[in-house]
Amino acid sequence: MHFESLNIIEPILKSLKEEGYTIPTPIQVQAIPIVLQGTDLIGCAQTGTGKTAAFAVPILQLLSRNKSFDRKKKIRSLIVTPTRELAIQIEESFKAYGRYTGLTCTVVFGGVNQNPQTRALQNGVDILVATPGRLLDLMNQGFISLKDIEIFVLDEADRMLDMGFIHDVRRLLAVLPQKRQSLFFSATMPPEIVKLAGSIVYKPVKVEVTPSASTVDIVDQFVYFIDRGNKNSLLLELLKDEKIKTALVFTRTKYGADKVVRVLKKKNITAEAIHGNKAQNARQKALSGFKAQTTRVLVATDIAARGIDVDDLEYVINFEIPNISETYVHRIGRTGRAGAKGTAISFCDAEEKEYLRDIEKLITKKIKVVQDHPFPLIDNNPVKPVKQQFNKRTPNRFGSSKNLIPDRRNHNR
Repeated sequence: MHFESLNIIEPILKSLKEEGYTIPTPIQVQAIPIVLQGTDLIGCAQTGTGKTAAFAVPILQLLSRNKSFDRKKKIRSLIVTPTRELAIQIEESFKAYGRYTGLTCTVVFGGVNQNPQTRALQNGVDILVATPGRLLDLMNQGFISLKDIEIFVLDEADRMLDMGFIHDVRRLLAVLPQKRQSLFFSATMPPEIVKLAGSIVYKPVKVEVTPSASTVDIVDQFVYFIDRGNKNSLLLELLKDEKIKTALVFTRTKYGADKVVRVLKKKNITAEAIHGNKAQNARQKALSGFKAQTTRVLVATDIAARGIDVDDLEYVINFEIPNISETYVHRIGRTGRAGAKGTAISFCDAEEKEYLRDIEKLITKKIKVVQDHPFPLIDNNPVKPVKQQFNKRTPNRFGSSKNLIPDRRNHNR
């Protein structure tokens, strides 16, 4: 099937072709016709499956049917998403797909001076992409009115709950027009998300292209059992492998991310951290360097990583296993995108074994264990980190560093 078969108008088709899109993904095939009918929708799909185009393309087409040529354009579509990086990415997608429609789009988010954003709003926009905090702030200042919203999108809804945005979402719902089309997207659908969806959409059609909380089949998943104090050593050992051109490394805390970056830089490995304490320009610079592969390792917290979309990112490393199982799904969804290869590696210490069991229960599969590596788990019930050092004079019983990334066929529980 090609995009032409979805009854998409020529200006958008032209843009899609220029972007290199010819065959829609499963979520796009199912969602685009539903949205074009004006029906509310609940979409459940993993990250990297094309969710943004699944709502951006039909929104652009619907708004194109009745374009406003007033100098003071009214905001007709609102897309709310949890992070700055994801908001920027969505705005870029709208501008790319809609470059020949005459529709305008802008993005607002916190952490930067609001003046450029308010100037864009005063010039008038058709489509607004926003993070909740800055959106509510600009509404309170009188720069944004939602009374003319025709299409509302809540994206990454499960992350909204994780980040504590539920009260902000409820405040937005209270001022949105009752008569509107609502689109609700999430990679996972736990009961709390289903309840939230029920308060937003009206008689929706549900589209679920993959089982809730499933992981991309093409991603090879491995776990290394290791003492906490040896995780830095194992990371450095893995990065000796030249086939790892870039790697996205996850930590649970901002402090942990900065600490890993310091360790890597001491070994002359180009690395940057991206988290909530970083200024927006620093975050964008770090992300740009990572995309250009001038930065080899990007170390991120879960909140900051949402919205990272890097072509051909093959390696994701969970330096610390997340204590929320659904977060694992989001993390490894950064790799193996759009059919590309992907490898997800997790470092699991004794205290994280419980988190690993919860993840395997959620994804309904066992993650392959790498047995032969230089820093095996010694203390199964640690009181403090074990500072084991790898004896370089020991015969290479574990194989060279190039063999630390195993063949997926050779390791089973």
